[in-house]
Amino acid sequence: MLRIIIGLLMVGAGVILIVKSEWFLQNFGSIAWAEENLGTSGGSRLMYKLVGLVFIFFGMLVATNMITGFLMGTIGRLFVR
Repeated sequence: MLRIIIGLLMVGAGVILIVKSEWFLQNFGSIAWAEENLGTSGGSRLMYKLVGLVFIFFGMLVATNMITGFLMGTIGRLFVR
């Protein structure tokens, strides 16, 4: 039950990051790396939205209890002898 709540909180945080990306840009400023590499017209906004998408993705994995399988299938193979 706790994993569902944590997953939904992560999804909610991701949605807020996507919807309110302009607010985050105004309050936390631009991200220099994003402005250089993602374009000058909206690099930081795009970065905030991409971080929001990552939060949503991992939140859904946590809520559905698929996070262990995903991590073992991707980066888990790096640590197997």
